[in-house]
Amino acid sequence: MKLSFHFMIVVYVLTVARYCYTGNNKLLTSRQNAEIQRLLNELNKPPVKSINSPDGDIIDCVPIHQQPAFDHPLLKNHTIKMRPNHYPNPKVDEIKVSSTMNASKDGPSSSSSTTQSWHSNGKCPKGTIPIRRTKREDVLRASSIQSYGKKTFSFPPLNSIEAELAVNEHHEYAGASTGNGEFYGTKGALNLWNPQVQESNEFSLAQTWITGGTYATGLNTIEAGWQVCRDLYGDTNTRLFIYWTSDAYQKTGCYNLCSGFVQTNNKIAIGGTLSPTSQTDGTQHELAILIWKDGKDGDWWMDINGELVGYWPSSLFSYLRVKATRVDWGGEIVNRGTNGHHTTTQMGSGKFPQQWQQWYRRASYVRKVETVDSSNYLRIPVLNAYHEPHCYDIMTRVTNDDDYWGTHFFFGGPGQNRDCP
Repeated sequence: MKLSFHFMIVVYVLTVARYCYTGNNKLLTSRQNAEIQRLLNELNKPPVKSINSPDGDIIDCVPIHQQPAFDHPLLKNHTIKMRPNHYPNPKVDEIKVSSTMNASKDGPSSSSSTTQSWHSNGKCPKGTIPIRRTKREDVLRASSIQSYGKKTFSFPPLNSIEAELAVNEHHEYAGASTGNGEFYGTKGALNLWNPQVQESNEFSLAQTWITGGTYATGLNTIEAGWQVCRDLYGDTNTRLFIYWTSDAYQKTGCYNLCSGFVQTNNKIAIGGTLSPTSQTDGTQHELAILIWKDGKDGDWWMDINGELVGYWPSSLFSYLRVKATRVDWGGEIVNRGTNGHHTTTQMGSGKFPQQWQQWYRRASYVRKVETVDSSNYLRIPVLNAYHEPHCYDIMTRVTNDDDYWGTHFFFGGPGQNRDCP
């Protein structure tokens, strides 16, 4: 009996050594713990300085040549480019994010740019880039270690066949598309909101998609915008994000600064909190995005609110190495259908776009939408709208004589309601 008792103690000790419980109630093996630590070592490069952000983030200032982008096998010997060879014509200035227009039924009474929370506690020195530190608990919220920072499907169906195949199960959209064509970039401004998200494994976002190919042939995408995503960040803050894939979200690509995107800017933390956000009937805060293909090297550069941030090297892609075939702007949510009901997760401000007088300062919008053509000129596109009836809506408008609004649309909604049970 005594021998049996000691045997049980030994078994218990060995079991504890092999497994451990996490705050997320996951039972991990020693091998899984080692995998998590290896992933954290890959993502979190040694900083020269760290900044504690008021929102709980830690921002590491990492030497630019040591950033995660260069872990990608195609970028092992990559030479960093600090500036593009060309900007779209006419040379692009920052999209107007403030207006002196008088308040009216058609125009903004106030509009302002945004900043990031960590700026209040410091800045990264030249020669470094700010990277939001990935924590152990961030990885543990993912469905698996391998899936951390990755999407499954997250692009509006390209045609009716893909819609019928439900390639985007649980994902719902309200947006506008150029349809098939030949594109070399896009430009636009979105107002920022902090929508309510019902479930931790749901999200709400507003973004642009630049795409080439199809799901069947290995979709290429470049994506940028703002999102609220508890699974990824552990909070309900509105955050700047980017994404890319070259095989329809299968094995390549990831959120933010994993291997791929080369950042050159020391002021903007991708994945960092954006603040303040817009208020109903109050000041509207915006995120102005410009992404374009450099005609000489073929890389895709990104500018945020007038700041050159970095680029996706063309070698990451197949279709986008040459051109994009479609551009989209709009909103996306995930609907898990908890308890058999549509989610209450909001898109945009959570309000439907209605009459023009009620849209501005109440609904989410994308304004001044333009695309870049093969001659590197900005063009006004023809947009085709799509949405989820009764749950999220969209209303488009073209005012080409209005330099502030241009081609634009209002979109969003509350999710579950009387007509969207």
